[in-house]
Amino acid sequence: MAINESNRRDFLKTSSLAAAGAAVAWNAQSYAQIMGSNDRIRTAVIGCGDRMQGALIPAFLHNAKDCNFQFVAVSDIWNMRRDHGAAMLTEKTGNKVDAVRNNDELYARKDVDAVLIATADFQHAQHGIEAVNAGRDAYVEKPTAHTMADARAFREAVHKTGKIVQVGTQRRSTPSYQKAYEYINSGQFGDIVMVEMTWNVNQPGRWRRPDVVPLLKEQDTDWNRYQLNLPKVPFDARKYLEFRLFWPYSSGLPDQWLVHQIDTVHWFTGLPHPRSVVANGGIYAWKDGRVNWDTLTAVFDYGPLDDLSKGFQVSYSTRQTNAAGGVKELYYSTGGMLDMDKQTVTPTGGLTAKYAAEMKMRPNLLKPFSLDAGGEKVATDADTKLDPQTSANMRNWMECVRSRKTPNASIEAGYSHSIALCMCIAAMQTGAKVTFDDKTQSVMAGGKHVQI
Repeated sequence: MAINESNRRDFLKTSSLAAAGAAVAWNAQSYAQIMGSNDRIRTAVIGCGDRMQGALIPAFLHNAKDCNFQFVAVSDIWNMRRDHGAAMLTEKTGNKVDAVRNNDELYARKDVDAVLIATADFQHAQHGIEAVNAGRDAYVEKPTAHTMADARAFREAVHKTGKIVQVGTQRRSTPSYQKAYEYINSGQFGDIVMVEMTWNVNQPGRWRRPDVVPLLKEQDTDWNRYQLNLPKVPFDARKYLEFRLFWPYSSGLPDQWLVHQIDTVHWFTGLPHPRSVVANGGIYAWKDGRVNWDTLTAVFDYGPLDDLSKGFQVSYSTRQTNAAGGVKELYYSTGGMLDMDKQTVTPTGGLTAKYAAEMKMRPNLLKPFSLDAGGEKVATDADTKLDPQTSANMRNWMECVRSRKTPNASIEAGYSHSIALCMCIAAMQTGAKVTFDDKTQSVMAGGKHVQI
């Protein structure tokens, strides 16, 4: 299914007036804010954990010289991480990088133009809102938000302030995915009839930090600040460092992996969100105190919001208990298959002459070709090696900070994946078929609005 402009217009209608007003205000001052090529963009780290150190910092440093960006500070509420992060960046860059206790102190500084945010999943939107309201551009890790209240508030803040925000769904800056987008939207692929997605590992230690948890002491951090607007509970180092295992700090599998893959569906089709979602799963193997599932299967229905006779399914399955199948993204039309894992288009499963003749139709078999644009692969583990996808996404953000153009993974992309994410979480939590109310921009389960 190619981009459907009527659906795009319907989706944007609810925010167009507010966005237009913000755009007028921003345009009047934006050109004065555009920095010249010789102006260094002074950047701070917010949350110096695994994702920041393993992916974002290497991507930033890889592009910093060309784009004239420089680290100046590290904000982290845990003293061990902020001190280590500041010392590490000082050594790597050769310039003094300060350790800052929290974001209030960070935004009181006059030497910070932009920030990289890689905090806990539930904090992304609120930390993003802080950043743009403080007048800073931001690169914000995914998920954008796993509650609709946070998603709506973050999108509104970005439109109001006109700041440049890049979301960490780096497939949008990956050449092979860009080529796939162009191919689908050229019409050569035909209508999408099915999408199959998997993300499977066999890792009992995935998202566990048994060696680090004992190191975190309540007196060394700010537990109250960590919790933001969540119900206050006693200090728990696991919920701080292994947050991906515990709702409401994260939903786990959908927060971490679903959003990357479902984002490509929105991008390739122009559809703003699923029409409905159902889900099932549980904790089948790793009984380690977690509350988030180790296995999930969800089915998403997509199609024009005003024509239920058209559409397709997305079958999404992910598990941490068996690695067979790995990471797959398979798009099907009646003519064949687009395989984003192998980066190929093939006539696999297409309509052959035999079966076409039975209905007096023409066979439909896609011409095979490669989408490979440099051999980039999906990174499934954060490490110190440079991930070319994250590096490309980081560079696009840096360039947009200077040009003030909309980045590849914009706040609208983040808002769309947040809708799909919130619908999936609601389906998991209620067991109901979940839909979305476009008028109120809220999730529905069993015909009733749900707070997610």
